[in-house]
Amino acid sequence: MNFWNNVKMYDLTQNLSHLTPPWPTYEPLQVKFFKRLSPNGANGQLITTSNHVGTHLDGPLHFDTAGRDIASLPLEKLVGPGVVVDLSDISEDFSIYTPQDIMDRVEVKKGDILIINTGYHKYGWDQPEADERRYMLRHPGPSMDFVDWVKEMEIKWIGVDCGSADHPMNTKIRDWEPGEAKRCDEYMKEKYGKGLNEIYPWPEVYQAMHIKVFPKPHEIIHAENVGGQIDEILNKRVIVGCFPWKFEGGESAMCRIVAFEEQA
Repeated sequence: MNFWNNVKMYDLTQNLSHLTPPWPTYEPLQVKFFKRLSPNGANGQLITTSNHVGTHLDGPLHFDTAGRDIASLPLEKLVGPGVVVDLSDISEDFSIYTPQDIMDRVEVKKGDILIINTGYHKYGWDQPEADERRYMLRHPGPSMDFVDWVKEMEIKWIGVDCGSADHPMNTKIRDWEPGEAKRCDEYMKEKYGKGLNEIYPWPEVYQAMHIKVFPKPHEIIHAENVGGQIDEILNKRVIVGCFPWKFEGGESAMCRIVAFEEQA
């Protein structure tokens, strides 16, 4: 296995802590010690959390009653050839990216894993420019033709460096944050010539990147809150691996995501 000497690894995982914000309304990570070196001779911790904190994989069961649990996902689904695309140059609050934006920057092949860098990982909780509201409520999201495109390309799974693979205003955040929805509507009318309800009409396309692609036969799931060294491996083809818990009955799971690049 001498080839391993020519492989460089990149950790695309966000740090995880009790300070890591969960997706809005989900339970945060809570940690406490139940043993300490003195007097117990060992440190031991208990954690309470939802599955949607930090870098995590949304499994098929998350949006499909008949979907597979995390433990049922084979390594061939989780690890394979893929591409990291940099869209940070066109990203701004509430902006929309398209399949063409991706294909203009990288070669995407059928069956790939697709990692999308919007640049919004810089607003992650552990970053110098941390801004939870921008990270969760205003990050870019996909156009509606993106849904059919990922099906045609038979994408294995998608990773995004922000709160959701859906546009935040195509989720319940639109109802929970009416002030942000108003700002988004004004932005979209100015930028795209259409309002929020025209671009993302409900209920037809509500949370499309979950509801319309998770169920079989497509089973195109996604990882959210990707980060780490993502800026070091932009617009490149690599091997990507997602390593969640082997969680029987799990609808989603926190995970480690790694890119493997062969060095010249």
